[in-house]
Amino acid sequence: MRTSVRTSLRYLLLAAIAVVVLFPIYITVVNALLPVQLIGHRPPVLFPSHPLWSDFSQAWSGGSLSQYLRTSAIVSISITVGSVATSVLAAYAFAFLEFPLKRVLFGLCLATLMVPAEVTIIPNYRTIQVFGWFDTYPALIVPFVASGLGIFLFRQSFRQLPRELRDAAVLDGYGHWRFLLRVVLPLNRPMLSAFAIFAWLGAWNQYLWPLLVTNTDARRTVQVGLRQLEGLSVSAPNVVFAGTILAALPIFAVLFLFQRQLVRGLTAGAVKG
Repeated sequence: MRTSVRTSLRYLLLAAIAVVVLFPIYITVVNALLPVQLIGHRPPVLFPSHPLWSDFSQAWSGGSLSQYLRTSAIVSISITVGSVATSVLAAYAFAFLEFPLKRVLFGLCLATLMVPAEVTIIPNYRTIQVFGWFDTYPALIVPFVASGLGIFLFRQSFRQLPRELRDAAVLDGYGHWRFLLRVVLPLNRPMLSAFAIFAWLGAWNQYLWPLLVTNTDARRTVQVGLRQLEGLSVSAPNVVFAGTILAALPIFAVLFLFQRQLVRGLTAGAVKG
Protein backbone atom coordinates (compact mmCIF):
# COMPACT_ATOMS: atom_id res chain seq x y z
CA MET A 1 0.00 0.00 0.00
CA ARG A 2 2.76 2.41 0.94
CA THR A 3 4.61 1.59 -2.27
CA SER A 4 1.57 2.29 -4.46
CA VAL A 5 0.96 5.63 -2.71
CA ARG A 6 4.58 6.58 -3.20
CA THR A 7 4.41 5.63 -6.86
CA SER A 8 1.20 7.65 -7.35
CA LEU A 9 2.76 10.71 -5.73
CA ARG A 10 5.80 10.35 -7.92
CA TYR A 11 3.69 10.26 -11.07
CA LEU A 12 1.67 13.26 -9.87
CA LEU A 13 4.87 15.20 -9.32
CA LEU A 14 6.15 14.26 -12.78
CA ALA A 15 2.81 15.27 -14.32
CA ALA A 16 2.93 18.65 -12.55
CA ILE A 17 6.48 19.27 -13.78
CA ALA A 18 5.45 18.29 -17.31
CA VAL A 19 2.57 20.80 -17.22
CA VAL A 20 4.88 23.57 -16.02
CA VAL A 21 7.41 22.79 -18.75
CA LEU A 22 4.92 22.33 -21.61
CA PHE A 23 2.49 25.15 -20.77
CA PRO A 24 4.61 27.96 -22.32
CA ILE A 25 4.92 25.91 -25.52
CA TYR A 26 1.17 25.38 -25.58
CA ILE A 27 0.53 29.11 -25.09
CA THR A 28 2.90 29.89 -27.98
CA VAL A 29 0.98 27.53 -30.25
CA VAL A 30 -2.35 29.05 -29.16
CA ASN A 31 -1.12 32.60 -29.79
CA ALA A 32 0.07 31.55 -33.24
CA LEU A 33 -3.47 30.44 -34.07
CA LEU A 34 -5.36 33.39 -32.55
CA PRO A 35 -6.41 36.63 -34.29
CA VAL A 36 -4.31 39.63 -33.32
CA GLN A 37 -7.06 41.22 -31.21
CA LEU A 38 -7.33 38.13 -28.98
CA ILE A 39 -3.61 37.94 -28.11
CA GLY A 40 -3.13 39.23 -24.59
CA HIS A 41 -6.86 39.12 -23.95
CA ARG A 42 -8.05 38.97 -20.33
CA PRO A 43 -9.02 36.33 -19.41
CA PRO A 44 -6.61 34.58 -21.79
CA VAL A 45 -7.98 32.43 -24.60
CA LEU A 46 -6.66 28.90 -24.10
CA PHE A 47 -8.64 27.12 -26.83
CA PRO A 48 -8.92 28.97 -30.18
CA SER A 49 -12.35 28.40 -31.69
CA HIS A 50 -11.32 29.48 -35.20
CA PRO A 51 -7.56 28.78 -35.57
CA LEU A 52 -5.71 30.81 -38.20
CA TRP A 53 -3.41 28.31 -39.90
CA SER A 54 -2.53 30.94 -42.49
CA ASP A 55 -0.15 32.55 -39.98
CA PHE A 56 2.28 29.69 -40.50
CA SER A 57 2.29 30.07 -44.28
CA GLN A 58 2.74 33.83 -43.91
CA ALA A 59 5.74 33.34 -41.62
CA TRP A 60 7.14 30.66 -43.94
CA SER A 61 6.96 32.64 -47.16
CA GLY A 62 6.33 36.28 -46.28
CA GLY A 63 8.90 36.29 -43.48
CA SER A 64 11.51 34.38 -45.52
CA LEU A 65 11.63 31.81 -42.75
CA SER A 66 12.13 29.00 -45.25
CA GLN A 67 15.42 30.57 -46.34
CA TYR A 68 16.56 31.10 -42.76
CA LEU A 69 15.73 27.49 -41.88
CA ARG A 70 17.68 26.20 -44.87
CA THR A 71 20.74 28.24 -43.85
CA SER A 72 20.48 27.02 -40.26
CA ALA A 73 20.21 23.42 -41.44
CA ILE A 74 23.34 23.72 -43.58
CA VAL A 75 25.32 25.44 -40.82
CA SER A 76 24.15 23.11 -38.03
CA ILE A 77 24.81 19.90 -39.95
CA SER A 78 28.24 21.13 -41.07
CA ILE A 79 29.24 22.15 -37.53
CA THR A 80 27.99 18.84 -36.13
CA VAL A 81 29.89 16.74 -38.66
CA GLY A 82 33.03 18.84 -38.28
CA SER A 83 33.03 18.89 -34.48
CA VAL A 84 32.34 15.16 -34.23
CA ALA A 85 35.11 14.33 -36.73
CA THR A 86 37.76 16.55 -35.13
CA SER A 87 36.81 15.48 -31.60
CA VAL A 88 36.94 11.77 -32.44
CA LEU A 89 40.30 12.01 -34.21
CA ALA A 90 41.91 14.14 -31.50
CA ALA A 91 40.48 11.95 -28.73
CA TYR A 92 41.78 8.80 -30.43
CA ALA A 93 45.25 10.32 -30.59
CA PHE A 94 45.17 11.27 -26.89
CA ALA A 95 43.79 7.85 -25.90
CA PHE A 96 45.84 5.42 -28.00
CA LEU A 97 48.89 7.19 -29.45
CA GLU A 98 52.14 8.30 -27.87
CA PHE A 99 53.73 11.56 -29.01
CA PRO A 100 55.74 14.42 -27.48
CA LEU A 101 53.91 16.92 -25.25
CA LYS A 102 50.82 14.73 -25.19
CA ARG A 103 49.77 15.73 -21.67
CA VAL A 104 50.51 19.40 -22.32
CA LEU A 105 48.38 19.47 -25.46
CA PHE A 106 45.52 17.68 -23.72
CA GLY A 107 45.78 20.19 -20.88
CA LEU A 108 45.48 23.02 -23.40
CA CYS A 109 42.33 21.40 -24.82
CA LEU A 110 40.87 21.26 -21.32
CA ALA A 111 41.88 24.87 -20.72
CA THR A 112 39.65 25.98 -23.61
CA LEU A 113 36.65 24.79 -21.57
CA MET A 114 37.38 27.50 -19.02
CA VAL A 115 37.44 30.33 -21.57
CA PRO A 116 34.04 32.08 -21.91
CA ALA A 117 32.71 32.11 -25.45
CA GLU A 118 32.41 35.91 -25.33
CA VAL A 119 36.19 36.22 -24.99
CA THR A 120 36.75 34.57 -28.39
CA ILE A 121 34.27 36.74 -30.32
CA ILE A 122 36.63 39.62 -31.14
CA PRO A 123 39.63 37.43 -32.17
CA ASN A 124 37.38 35.24 -34.30
CA TYR A 125 35.74 38.29 -35.85
CA ARG A 126 39.13 39.77 -36.76
CA THR A 127 40.19 36.43 -38.24
CA ILE A 128 37.03 36.28 -40.35
CA GLN A 129 37.75 39.78 -41.66
CA VAL A 130 41.36 38.93 -42.54
CA PHE A 131 40.29 35.81 -44.45
CA GLY A 132 37.56 37.70 -46.28
CA TRP A 133 34.88 35.35 -45.02
CA PHE A 134 32.39 37.95 -43.83
CA ASP A 135 28.82 36.98 -44.73
CA THR A 136 29.81 33.49 -45.92
CA TYR A 137 29.22 29.94 -44.76
CA PRO A 138 32.84 29.44 -43.58
CA ALA A 139 32.37 32.36 -41.19
CA LEU A 140 29.40 30.59 -39.63
CA ILE A 141 30.95 27.11 -39.58
CA VAL A 142 34.74 27.09 -39.23
CA PRO A 143 35.07 28.68 -35.74
CA PHE A 144 32.98 25.85 -34.26
CA VAL A 145 34.34 22.70 -35.95
CA ALA A 146 36.62 21.92 -32.99
CA SER A 147 35.36 21.28 -29.48
CA GLY A 148 37.45 20.90 -26.36
CA LEU A 149 34.46 19.35 -24.60
CA GLY A 150 34.07 16.78 -27.36
CA ILE A 151 37.75 15.86 -27.22
CA PHE A 152 37.55 15.40 -23.46
CA LEU A 153 34.35 13.30 -23.55
CA PHE A 154 35.53 11.00 -26.34
CA ARG A 155 39.00 10.62 -24.85
CA GLN A 156 37.54 9.53 -21.51
CA SER A 157 35.15 7.15 -23.28
CA PHE A 158 37.89 5.65 -25.46
CA ARG A 159 40.14 5.06 -22.45
CA GLN A 160 37.48 2.81 -20.89
CA LEU A 161 37.96 0.26 -23.67
CA PRO A 162 40.02 -2.77 -22.61
CA ARG A 163 43.61 -2.55 -23.79
CA GLU A 164 43.29 -6.14 -24.97
CA LEU A 165 41.02 -4.97 -27.80
CA ARG A 166 43.81 -2.88 -29.26
CA ASP A 167 46.29 -5.74 -28.90
CA ALA A 168 43.89 -8.16 -30.60
CA ALA A 169 43.28 -5.67 -33.41
CA VAL A 170 47.03 -5.33 -33.99
CA LEU A 171 47.38 -9.12 -34.19
CA ASP A 172 44.56 -9.17 -36.77
CA GLY A 173 46.41 -6.61 -38.87
CA TYR A 174 44.19 -3.64 -38.05
CA GLY A 175 45.75 -0.24 -38.51
CA HIS A 176 44.62 2.83 -36.63
CA TRP A 177 41.88 3.72 -39.15
CA ARG A 178 40.33 0.24 -39.22
CA PHE A 179 40.55 -0.05 -35.44
CA LEU A 180 38.85 3.34 -35.03
CA LEU A 181 36.08 2.73 -37.56
CA ARG A 182 35.35 -0.94 -36.84
CA VAL A 183 35.99 -1.26 -33.11
CA VAL A 184 36.21 2.05 -31.25
CA LEU A 185 33.31 3.95 -32.81
CA PRO A 186 30.78 1.06 -32.79
CA LEU A 187 31.49 0.47 -29.09
CA ASN A 188 31.08 4.19 -28.36
CA ARG A 189 27.96 4.79 -30.44
CA PRO A 190 25.88 6.14 -27.50
CA MET A 191 28.47 8.80 -26.68
CA LEU A 192 28.83 9.62 -30.37
CA SER A 193 25.09 10.12 -30.77
CA ALA A 194 24.72 12.18 -27.60
CA PHE A 195 27.55 14.54 -28.48
CA ALA A 196 26.26 14.93 -32.05
CA ILE A 197 22.84 15.93 -30.70
CA PHE A 198 24.34 18.47 -28.30
CA ALA A 199 26.56 19.89 -31.06
CA TRP A 200 23.59 20.21 -33.40
CA LEU A 201 21.41 21.90 -30.77
CA GLY A 202 24.18 24.35 -29.90
CA ALA A 203 24.73 25.23 -33.54
CA TRP A 204 21.00 25.59 -34.24
CA ASN A 205 20.43 27.96 -31.31
CA GLN A 206 23.29 30.35 -32.07
CA TYR A 207 22.28 33.99 -32.26
CA LEU A 208 25.08 36.44 -31.45
CA TRP A 209 27.78 35.10 -33.78
CA PRO A 210 25.55 34.81 -36.89
CA LEU A 211 24.25 38.30 -36.15
CA LEU A 212 27.81 39.69 -36.14
CA VAL A 213 29.21 38.00 -39.25
CA THR A 214 26.24 38.24 -41.63
CA ASN A 215 24.43 41.17 -43.17
CA THR A 216 22.22 39.59 -45.84
CA ASP A 217 19.15 37.37 -45.59
CA ALA A 218 20.90 34.68 -47.67
CA ARG A 219 23.33 33.91 -44.83
CA ARG A 220 21.26 34.71 -41.76
CA THR A 221 20.23 31.80 -39.57
CA VAL A 222 16.77 31.17 -38.22
CA GLN A 223 17.44 32.74 -34.80
CA VAL A 224 18.46 36.01 -36.46
CA GLY A 225 15.58 35.58 -38.89
CA LEU A 226 13.09 35.48 -36.03
CA ARG A 227 14.36 38.86 -34.90
CA GLN A 228 13.94 40.15 -38.44
CA LEU A 229 10.44 38.67 -38.56
CA GLU A 230 9.55 40.47 -35.33
CA GLY A 231 10.57 43.78 -36.90
CA LEU A 232 8.56 43.12 -40.07
CA SER A 233 5.44 41.91 -38.22
CA VAL A 234 5.08 44.47 -35.46
CA SER A 235 1.33 44.65 -36.00
CA ALA A 236 1.01 40.85 -36.36
CA PRO A 237 2.53 39.15 -33.30
CA ASN A 238 0.65 35.95 -34.16
CA VAL A 239 2.91 35.60 -37.22
CA VAL A 240 5.96 35.92 -34.94
CA PHE A 241 4.57 33.18 -32.72
CA ALA A 242 3.99 31.01 -35.77
CA GLY A 243 7.57 31.60 -36.90
CA THR A 244 8.82 30.64 -33.44
CA ILE A 245 6.95 27.34 -33.62
CA LEU A 246 8.36 26.61 -37.08
CA ALA A 247 11.89 27.37 -35.86
CA ALA A 248 11.45 25.06 -32.87
CA LEU A 249 10.01 22.11 -34.82
CA PRO A 250 13.44 20.76 -35.90
CA ILE A 251 14.57 20.81 -32.26
CA PHE A 252 11.52 18.85 -31.14
CA ALA A 253 11.96 16.41 -34.03
CA VAL A 254 15.61 15.73 -33.20
CA LEU A 255 14.90 15.24 -29.50
CA PHE A 256 11.94 12.97 -30.24
CA LEU A 257 13.76 10.82 -32.81
CA PHE A 258 17.04 10.51 -30.92
CA GLN A 259 15.91 10.63 -27.29
CA ARG A 260 16.91 7.02 -26.72
CA GLN A 261 20.43 7.62 -28.05
CA LEU A 262 20.68 10.77 -25.96
CA VAL A 263 19.74 8.95 -22.75
CA ARG A 264 22.15 6.12 -23.54
CA GLY A 265 24.95 8.58 -24.15
CA LEU A 266 24.28 10.47 -20.93
CA THR A 267 24.18 7.27 -18.87
CA ALA A 268 27.07 5.50 -20.62
CA GLY A 269 29.58 4.40 -18.03
CA ALA A 270 27.30 5.27 -15.12
CA VAL A 271 26.81 1.61 -14.26
CA LYS A 272 29.61 -0.91 -14.45
CA GLY A 273 28.85 -4.59 -14.32
